[in-house]
Amino acid sequence: MPKATEGMILSRTESLCPVCLKRIPANRVAYGEDVYLEKMCNDHGTFRVIIWRGSHPSYSSWGSAKLPSRPPVCDAPVDKGCPFDCGLCPDHRQHTCCVLLEVTGRCNLQCPVCFARSGDGAGEDASLAEIAAWYKKLMASGGPFNIQLSGGEPTVRDDLPEIIAMGRSMGFTFIQVNTNGLRLAREPEYARKLKAAGLSCAFLQFDGTNDAIYRKIRGRDLLAEKIRAIECCAELELGVILVVTVVPGINDKNIGEIVRFALERIPTVRGVHFQPISYFGRYPKMPTDEDRITLPEIIGALEQQTEGRIQVADLHPPRAENAYCSFQGNYVLMPDGELKAWRQKDPQQCCSTVPDSASAKRAREFVAKKWTGAAIADHPCGVEDKGLCCGVNTDSLDEFLNRVERYSFCLSGMAFQDAWTLDLDRLRECFIHVVADNDRIIPFCAYNLTDSNGRSLYRPQAVGPLG
Repeated sequence: MPKATEGMILSRTESLCPVCLKRIPANRVAYGEDVYLEKMCNDHGTFRVIIWRGSHPSYSSWGSAKLPSRPPVCDAPVDKGCPFDCGLCPDHRQHTCCVLLEVTGRCNLQCPVCFARSGDGAGEDASLAEIAAWYKKLMASGGPFNIQLSGGEPTVRDDLPEIIAMGRSMGFTFIQVNTNGLRLAREPEYARKLKAAGLSCAFLQFDGTNDAIYRKIRGRDLLAEKIRAIECCAELELGVILVVTVVPGINDKNIGEIVRFALERIPTVRGVHFQPISYFGRYPKMPTDEDRITLPEIIGALEQQTEGRIQVADLHPPRAENAYCSFQGNYVLMPDGELKAWRQKDPQQCCSTVPDSASAKRAREFVAKKWTGAAIADHPCGVEDKGLCCGVNTDSLDEFLNRVERYSFCLSGMAFQDAWTLDLDRLRECFIHVVADNDRIIPFCAYNLTDSNGRSLYRPQAVGPLG
């Protein structure tokens, strides 16, 4: 660990003590190319945690300015201050993009790593009436938003098709299921019912291309079942996003292979979403900096492990949430196997800020368009009058747009925050939210936050000390 005297304070923020969850001052401090979050609790001492490792890209180049925009409906008054007034409160700076509905606490796996600590003392599933009330709440709070049905493992519910159909009937146009894929692999008819009910996309847990990875992260061999789940979705023309929990020393060297696996399964697989492991919920031991991987490390691994097929320059900060929360890159797979990168033309970019309300709306629309089974994009790079798009001759426009529709591909990553890495500036700009049991809308990282003893800030079920 670097010495404190070597650091340079880049900026100041607030965080929480990982032991007592008290709000405390924090600094973002650079030690050469690496950036740490440093904070001190008067009762529990000093904490320092890595938040950005390396310079490819650099921390300073990644930031971007946004105009904050208060959510249209704020049901929680400001009382104790962030993050204790979530609901959302008037201090929140971003509109909602995606909302998780936790329809069950049950699961058909017992993974050593689980942000929801699924299966630990799971109570009764939410009733259809309760879920209907959640949908109504979201509509009254500015919806429709993109919906992710989550848990637990939502496919353990036999009535999941009814939940999907209900959301569709109430005006939610994009509904995905966050799933380990086991039931999709074993029961194709169940998957068919989900698609018929209006499911847009499967957000499929996929941690690697060999079973040694699954044994360590999920507790047993799973690769064959993951592949069968993808094949089932292919038959139904249901889009799939592979969701990778990246754990140092376990699957961080498998990133390039995962991308190659995904590209071989376009157009069913629409992209890969990387999530650096965060330490809330259930995890095997207390984290050290060696247990963490940061966004620039994943970005660099994408370039290195794909032998330059993915370039660091292709991947860019988000336009909606805080810049240090995520990255994204968009591509078209050409007939010769070349992966063409593109970015949508945006007249508001270049030396201007973008209102968060507009960027959140664009993010919702982009995900709904690109993550379904047949994504459609008109002139994705914005060039319409020169016979070129993404560097490709568009004299046969219909042929090219058909290529974009079927062979677009997204790479993204999101670094969720835990009690050690929590930065309240980032949390205030969160646009991924959860509907809590009390019908409040809670930012994802606040909802799942647990202290060093496993006690939750918002999640209702009691969780015991980590062991």
